[in-house]
Amino acid sequence: MKFVITGSLGNIGRPLTKALVEKGHAVTVISSNPEKKNEIESIDAAAAIGSLDDANFLASTLTGADGLFAMVPPDYTTGDSRGRYRKIGDSYATAIKKSGVTRVVQLSSIGADLDEGTGFILGSHDVEGILGAVPNIELTTLRPAYFYTNLFNFAGMIKAADMIGANYGGNDLMIMVHPRDIAAVVAEELEKPTGGDVRYIASDDRSCDDIAKVLGEAIGKPDLKWVTFTDEQTQAGMEQNGFSPHIASNFTELGASVHSGRLRKDYDLHKPETLGKVKLEDFAKEFAAAF
Repeated sequence: MKFVITGSLGNIGRPLTKALVEKGHAVTVISSNPEKKNEIESIDAAAAIGSLDDANFLASTLTGADGLFAMVPPDYTTGDSRGRYRKIGDSYATAIKKSGVTRVVQLSSIGADLDEGTGFILGSHDVEGILGAVPNIELTTLRPAYFYTNLFNFAGMIKAADMIGANYGGNDLMIMVHPRDIAAVVAEELEKPTGGDVRYIASDDRSCDDIAKVLGEAIGKPDLKWVTFTDEQTQAGMEQNGFSPHIASNFTELGASVHSGRLRKDYDLHKPETLGKVKLEDFAKEFAAAF
C-alpha cells in the first residue's frame, strides 16, 4: 500500500515510517525542510518537500495514495496559533477532496473535544471539525495524551532551580504517551480500510509528584519536587523567558485545564483498552541520558 506521512522525521514520523517500510509499504514523507530529503530516502521512503498550507502541493503528493497520516506540527513563533491550525486543516480538506484519497488518520489531542479553555488544543478541536466535514472518507481521529518528550522542556529549570514548576502539579494526574506508542497505533490504523472512530492513546497515568520522583531518581536528584505556580506566575515567567504573550497565554490556559481536570474528562469516559508499552520509568532512562 502507499501511505503519505506528515510531520517529517520527527518523534512520531521516524518510527512510523520505519515501521511501515519494514512491512513492505511504499511511504512518502512530507517535510518543509529540503535538507531532510537525503535522510528520508536513507530509510527507503520517498521525500516530498513542500508546505502543508499549500493545498495544490498536498493534493499532488496525495494522488494515488491509499492513506494519509495528517498532523499539524507545532509552531511557537506564530501570533495566531488557532488560525494556523485552521489554515492547515483547510489545506488538508481541499487536498483530500482533490486527490481522492479516502483513508485518513488524523493526529489530534486529548482535550480536543472541548471548544474553550485549552490553549493550543483549540486548534486540534477545529481541525477535527474541518476533516470531519469532508465527505466520502474513512477518518480516524487519534487523541494522544501529553507527550513524555515535553518533559525535556523542564531540564533547564531542574538544572537551575532543582525543581519542576508549572501551573499544575502535586496530585494532579498526567496522562502521558511516548511518540513510539503513537507511531504504533498510527501504523495499525493506516492498514485498516475503515475509520469513523475517535481513539485515545496513552502510555501511563501518574501524578506530577510521581513524575518528579521518578525523574529525580533517574538523574541523581531524589529530592526533586514539582512546584505548582499560579496562572499569573506561569504567564509572567514564560514571557520573561522569551515567549510572546500569545504563546505564553496558550501554555498557561492549557496548564490550567490540566490542573482543573477538564482536559481529561472525556478520556476518562473513553479510555483505551490497552496502554502503550513505554511507562514512566522507561522514559526516565531516556530523560537521564539526555539530561
